[in-house]
Amino acid sequence: MRCTSMDGDSHVTEIDDLLTQVAEASRHYLHSLGDRSVRAALNVAEVRETIPICLADDGAEATDVLGDLIRLGERATVATAGPRYFGFVTGGALPAALAAEMLAVAWDQNAALAVMSPLAAVTEEIAGSWIKSLLGLPATASIGFVTGGQAANITCLATARHHVLAARDWDVETRGLRDSPRVHCIVGADRHTTVDAAFRSLGLGTPDVIIDTDEQGRMSTGSLVEALRSCDGPTILCLQAGNVVTGAFDRFEELVALAHAAGAWVHVDAAFGAWAAASPAYRHLTTGMAGADSWATDGHKLLNVPYDCGYAITAHPESHLRTCASTASYLDTGRADEPRDGMTWVFELSRRARGVATYAALRSLGRCGVAALVERCSRNAQSFATLMGAEPGIEVLNDVVFNQVAVRFGDSDDQTHAVISAVQAEGTCWAGGASWHGKAVMRWSVSNWSTTPGDIDRSAQG
Repeated sequence: MRCTSMDGDSHVTEIDDLLTQVAEASRHYLHSLGDRSVRAALNVAEVRETIPICLADDGAEATDVLGDLIRLGERATVATAGPRYFGFVTGGALPAALAAEMLAVAWDQNAALAVMSPLAAVTEEIAGSWIKSLLGLPATASIGFVTGGQAANITCLATARHHVLAARDWDVETRGLRDSPRVHCIVGADRHTTVDAAFRSLGLGTPDVIIDTDEQGRMSTGSLVEALRSCDGPTILCLQAGNVVTGAFDRFEELVALAHAAGAWVHVDAAFGAWAAASPAYRHLTTGMAGADSWATDGHKLLNVPYDCGYAITAHPESHLRTCASTASYLDTGRADEPRDGMTWVFELSRRARGVATYAALRSLGRCGVAALVERCSRNAQSFATLMGAEPGIEVLNDVVFNQVAVRFGDSDDQTHAVISAVQAEGTCWAGGASWHGKAVMRWSVSNWSTTPGDIDRSAQG
């Protein structure tokens, strides 16, 4: 049996060869995104038939391994980074953010502690302050860099759980939930699934109060008033900035005021909708959002930072810190006068330097560029809705207030499903399906920096 090994000289040569190989393949792939079929040419079963699935005794040459992956990547990846992918609120990757992410991978920094990577610590510190400023959130708010909206919701709602129980003299971090006061969890009927998953992961179970919503998915004010009256203990209210099907925003100003008057914590699930606040044209959708207690949003959606990247933000740093901070004799945590330790605001210790790509994206765009990106995506969504709505037998079911479009064909579930399948198989563009208030719809999310009006026309005609 022969096992591969590597000396210093061969290591340098191999790194050079591999980086050249990857750079050329990446350049070819990225240049092809505007023209290539959006769908993958191979399905899961076909990939399994193509790729080695048994681990050999002898290692393969690294260039051979990369060569096989490059060839598979040409046929077995979906062009989610391209301009005509409209599924799942998936952004692309801005050039500066993509390049910075590649640098961060090469540096291989653990962003847990400032002492482990001063650059990772400071880019998170600066990018976090820029995000809060762009979104109109308190400068004193705390922020943790996480994998995405799910992790951000968990982090924020864990902080909420601590805060509302601490107000009842119950330290959940020490005593757990057994025999604790019951925490009431209020959500809208059209909430995102990650909110329920977050509550379950925190031991709070399924939300016990579900509020009616209107035809766009916005929470009913009258129903919330009644619900708050019925809650006799610690209470968490979840609002929404950008419904995943309609793009609708809850009426934050009145709902936040009602909840705070009742002593409730208000969390905003704002995976993509938070970025409306960065645009003068769409900021009105978020009026009152900054008055909440916590906010969960993504970088890999409208900001177009590479996967995976999200932000958990709270207006109560003390509760956030108490919820997430870890202590151990070997953890060299920073002092108050040093840069922040990223691990103190999330549940991960080992974590990659997500702040690098976020910093690069925001610095390359500036305030005006972020606003222009948000507005371009929203204008493209509205253009697509106009084109679809003008066709006989096609109905746009939502008010297109932001970047989401819900389309129904022939007022028929079967026909709508058939169109979705045909579009995905044809490959000019990609859109997914959903159910909206009992009706099947095709869901379009325009979230990519590189999508042009021409891509919208081409997709509508296809």
